Amino acid sequence: MPITETRGVRNQNPGNIDYSPRNAWQGQLGLEVGVPKPRFARFDSAENGIRALGKLLLTYQRKHQLKTVAALIGRWAPTNENNTAAYVRAVEASTGTRPGAEVDLTTSAVMQGFVKAIIRHENAGYAYPEPVLLEGVRRALL
Repeated sequence: MPITETRGVRNQNPGNIDYSPRNAWQGQLGLEVGVPKPRFARFDSAENGIRALGKLLLTYQRKHQLKTVAALIGRWAPTNENNTAAYVRAVEASTGTRPGAEVDLTTSAVMQGFVKAIIRHENAGYAYPEPVLLEGVRRALL
């Protein structure tokens, strides 16, 4: 039996970022294809999908002043679509962050842990090879 890729992996959009024509993400190809109700963006590479994920998180932190894992994930994955409390715990574990502590996403190790946990949560446990993850994070932090 063939292994089916998750939607996020298939779209090279491991954060499952909604498509918006207003966003000019680096490497964005447009709206996903081949699904009954297209919603998510497609990217030309996993690295650019990870870059967009990281850039969006940085926007949440800088523009919206979201400083804790709970605040960031609360915006990323609202409770009407997710078990946000479990999501927060998974990200805190991945980043080594105490509940309620402020995080600095401009720190590469913190961003890596955050992105890795989001990818795992959004894609049924999937993990990209370390070089792909690191390159996506590097691009996000430029």
